[in-house]
Amino acid sequence: MQELVNIFIKSIFIDNMIFAYFLGMCSYLAVSKTVKTSVGMGFAVIFVLGITIPINYLLENYVLKQGALTWLGDSFADVDLSFLSFIMFIAVIASMVQLVEMIVEKISPALYGSLGIFLPLIAVNCAILGGSLFMQERAYNSIVEATVFGLGSGIGWFLAIVAIAAIREKIRYSHVPGPLRGLGITFIITGLMGIAFMSFMGIKL
Repeated sequence: MQELVNIFIKSIFIDNMIFAYFLGMCSYLAVSKTVKTSVGMGFAVIFVLGITIPINYLLENYVLKQGALTWLGDSFADVDLSFLSFIMFIAVIASMVQLVEMIVEKISPALYGSLGIFLPLIAVNCAILGGSLFMQERAYNSIVEATVFGLGSGIGWFLAIVAIAAIREKIRYSHVPGPLRGLGITFIITGLMGIAFMSFMGIKL
C-alpha cells in the first residue's frame, strides 16, 4: 500500500507531466484561458490516462514484450513483438479519446464546443503517450501500480492546467507589459511554477 501511495504522490508532484517533463504543452497553453474549459480538459486527460495506461500495461506484459506470449504455449517463448509498442499504444489511446469525445458531446455540448479541436487532439497529446512509455520504461510490477501511476499523472496534469488557467484569468486585470501579454507571460509563469514544483523533489518516498 505504501508503494502505491509513493507512486501516486510522485506522479502528481515530483514527475509532473507539465512541470517536470513539459509534456502536453500544446493543450496546456491553448485550453487554459478559462478555468471551466481547463477543468473539462483536465478530467478528460485523467480519464484517458487512467484507462489507457492499464490497458497498455496488459498489452505490454501479455502480448508485446519478449516471452509475453508464453501463455499460448512454450513455442511462443521467443516471440518478441515489442517493435509494435508505439502503434499499439497509439491505437488504444485513439480509441479511448474517441470514447471521451462522444461522452463529452453527449453530456455537455457547451464544453464540447469550447474545447473544440483540442479534445480529439488528446489522441496525439504527448503527455498521454508519454505516460504509457514511462510505464513501459519503469516496468511496474502490477496493473494496480500502472493504474495508480496513470491516475496520478492525470491529476498532476489537471492541477497544472487548472492552476495556470486561474492565474491567466486573474492577470487579465493586471498591468502586463504589452509585448508579454498572452503567451509571453504564460510561459514565464509556467517556468516559475516549474521551479516551484522542483521543491517537491526533496520529498523522500
